[in-house]
Amino acid sequence: MTDPSTPARAPRPPKPIPDPRPGLSGLPDGGLESWLASEGQPAYRARQIRDGVWRQNAAAAEDLLTLPAALRAGLDRSFRMDTIAADEVTVADGGLTEKSLHLLSDGALVESVLMHYPARGFGRAGAGEDGRGSDGRPEHRERHTLCISSQAGCAVGCPFCATGELGFGRDLETAEILDQVRHAARRLAARKAHLTNVVFMGMGEPLLNLDRVLEAVAALSDPQRFGLGARHVVVSTSGVVPGIRRLTEINPQFTLAISLHAARDPLRDVLVPLNRRWPVAEVVAAARAHARVTGRRVSYEYVMISGVNDTDLDADALSGLLHGDLAHVNLIPMNPVAHTPWQASSPQRVTQFAARLREGGIGATVRRNRGQDAGAACGQLAANRAGEPPAPAVAHRRELIVRQSEVAMRGDRSVESLPADLEAAMAGRKGKR
Repeated sequence: MTDPSTPARAPRPPKPIPDPRPGLSGLPDGGLESWLASEGQPAYRARQIRDGVWRQNAAAAEDLLTLPAALRAGLDRSFRMDTIAADEVTVADGGLTEKSLHLLSDGALVESVLMHYPARGFGRAGAGEDGRGSDGRPEHRERHTLCISSQAGCAVGCPFCATGELGFGRDLETAEILDQVRHAARRLAARKAHLTNVVFMGMGEPLLNLDRVLEAVAALSDPQRFGLGARHVVVSTSGVVPGIRRLTEINPQFTLAISLHAARDPLRDVLVPLNRRWPVAEVVAAARAHARVTGRRVSYEYVMISGVNDTDLDADALSGLLHGDLAHVNLIPMNPVAHTPWQASSPQRVTQFAARLREGGIGATVRRNRGQDAGAACGQLAANRAGEPPAPAVAHRRELIVRQSEVAMRGDRSVESLPADLEAAMAGRKGKR
């Protein structure tokens, strides 16, 4: 019998038939020109096609009316104009947050979150020269930030994150990453607005799909394609040290964010299982070198969990770890996740933690959670139509987390191996370099 207090879950859609055609938005430089040459078409058609993909956000080749019918038919035979088979949008926060569930051609489900930030004080009478409005808060222009996924599921398995409970599905193709952006841009265009920021903080570990992520960032920052400046892009990682070092070598202009969550190895072993491979000091050392070479400040994300990682001891350990670095810490109260026994730190505790970091010379910002009532907040992306794990599995998971955290609180390092999904994902990454 269904509990009437529990919202009915939508049935899963029929699994589509995988489409072997590559996504048009993800073609590498020169790829479109090469195809046009093979079709006996003039090179100038590439600009018309790109305009259709990136300026018009066309959903199908038939919408490219500047092209002759035969060329439109050829495009449709060879490419997918859109790699997302279906969208389901849930709105939260009075319309300020939109979570999109994307169905891909092989049935994989991923999510993206579009967050709207209205202008505050900018250009308004009474705004001061110090960059603050009459209410004393900092001014800013209207912003529209999209949080996108780079993988279906996630192999890292952080216990406070619903995505990690799904396990790892597969890497996303470049076009599948970019088409999340195109879908959001299409919705914004209807309200005469545009994307101002893109963050790779959705489902998956971006640096375990780094080649595709870099291709996507290149397309986002290319004036001939999406045209968003690289400095408006943030790429997050839970601490894939070889990936951080590779980024440092290419000296990107986007911002690197580290999902840190603990400054002590015993605790981070539990909160971020990847720490068992690359301990926190090694992660921060790689990030420090990245900041030194690029001149770009590294952002550290820190989920605040009551009684777990929010003590004065943790604040002091974090201050000591980051002392003297070009870094900033974003404190994020943990969002509710079914399989986790923990709770978010209280607002008072978060404020005290931030103050202690600042006293230690570390810049800190408390982030306001968005999209909780739609399962769109940080750590909640779980493609909910994929189904929930059975109750016994949830109970077992909670017991395991409790045991692991008790060991960590005693200061003992984890003796467990990496999760199997993570080992497999990392093995796959080595083969892709």
